[in-house]
Amino acid sequence: MLVVLCGLVAVAVAWALSPASPPAAPNSSGTSVCPLSTLPREAADTVRAIHSDGPFRYPRDDGVVFGNREGHLPAQARGYYREYTVLTPGATNRSTRRMVTGGSPVTDPPEYFYTADHYDSFCLVTGAGGRS
Repeated sequence: MLVVLCGLVAVAVAWALSPASPPAAPNSSGTSVCPLSTLPREAADTVRAIHSDGPFRYPRDDGVVFGNREGHLPAQARGYYREYTVLTPGATNRSTRRMVTGGSPVTDPPEYFYTADHYDSFCLVTGAGGRS
């Protein structure tokens, strides 16, 4: 019984430490590319909410201008990027996952970027609408 319990704990720890999405291939600008279908289900839920202009779980935070202070996304004029929460199952706050969109219209922007690590890295999402 103890061996089975230890095995289950090891599997749970390995799963918890695994990345939220598979590694993505870089595109010509150096930003990784990730199909929406490879991201967590909640990322697709967020894209659907963007397309329908809500409702959003965090309406005071979702859809606000993203400043790109870290400079990980291509340089654009202030107001080009907007950020949205990608829900994390079990989290009691917004957690670290976000979808950042670029351009207009707001409900179908030409660019979608996903971050699972609160802006430390991004991938360009394909299959979300817009130009993807």
